[in-house]
Amino acid sequence: MGQKRVLLLCGDYMEDYETMIPFQALQAYGVAADAVCPGKKAGDVCRTAVHQMSVYQTYTEVLGHSFQLNATFDEVEAKSYDGLILPGGRAPEYLAHDANVVKLVSEFAKSGKVIASTCHGQLILAAADIVKGRKCTAFPAVGPALIAAGAHWVEPENLSATLVDGNLITAATYYGYPEFIRHIVKALGGNISGSNKRILFLCGDFMEDYEVAVPFHSLQALGCIVEAVCPNKKAGDSCPTAIHDFEGDQTYSEKPGHDFALNATYDNVDASSYDALVIPGGRAPEYLALNESVVALVKHFMEKKKPVASICHGQQILAAADVLKGKKCTAYPAVKLNVVLAGATWLEPDPIYRCFTDGNLVTGAAWPGHPEFISQLMVLLGICVSF
Repeated sequence: MGQKRVLLLCGDYMEDYETMIPFQALQAYGVAADAVCPGKKAGDVCRTAVHQMSVYQTYTEVLGHSFQLNATFDEVEAKSYDGLILPGGRAPEYLAHDANVVKLVSEFAKSGKVIASTCHGQLILAAADIVKGRKCTAFPAVGPALIAAGAHWVEPENLSATLVDGNLITAATYYGYPEFIRHIVKALGGNISGSNKRILFLCGDFMEDYEVAVPFHSLQALGCIVEAVCPNKKAGDSCPTAIHDFEGDQTYSEKPGHDFALNATYDNVDASSYDALVIPGGRAPEYLALNESVVALVKHFMEKKKPVASICHGQQILAAADVLKGKKCTAYPAVKLNVVLAGATWLEPDPIYRCFTDGNLVTGAAWPGHPEFISQLMVLLGICVSF
């Protein structure tokens, strides 16, 4: 059987998480994913938006990562793909008025192929006239348009709500992405095995936004129990994140990212109860590496030879824990000094998405490498997605 292929329909100011999480998660599982935008070609970028709820009556918005397209809209055909994904954000407001977009979505619907849409993406479904009589949910503000288009509107009980009606998968927001992505895998004929694993994420303030959210949701979507903790914080608290992007400067730029909600309490962690540890990058590792309890936690996982996956600046913590001697690893290039001084053999991340496994240790240089990073961790954990 050939490799499964999905198409992401993108636009400027689509929601950041709602694009990158399914894009990289599905690639990590072995699905080919193409991202296109009308009027743009492969190699061009779309601006994204960080949307999240706060103290206001609606969501807030700040500028997100720049998302690079890997295919050209004018060259794609529905018949070449097994499924279509529509991220939310503000892009669907104008994409719904594009006749070529509506035609493409209609072709997927007529062929009975899987269509998975989030948040405001359902505006495009309404414009394509494919929701009549179909059960679907969305961000609540999209409800009136779906009702007017003849949908059987299902009010989301919370922002994690997802719904399946035949080949149509809808979600209220990215909060429901573990279930949303799991539904996509199932609809594509995928089977997940070996997923009964417990994984700990070591978080901190201003960790990189993608580097915590993408693997966190991807592993949850596989059925793993994933717990995120931060020193001096408890379950229900959040960590602010940083968006580190590559925008033509001599080093990465930084913008504020999503607030990432912790779902476990650091002081209650029993390291022996977890099968693996994940260390996101960003700026958090600079100060976490100075925390003795963090160092002891990392040493436990390495001494017990449990899988440890660390990306970008996360390797600063590995260096501080003195667990890199004799290991081969990579990191963000600026962290090379820490890695070499800690006694590791440096592996050049060329290109930047290269990831490496040495024994129980998976290392990556930056978030463009998430598909390799997650898939290599899956191998160590014995998790498999087969189609």
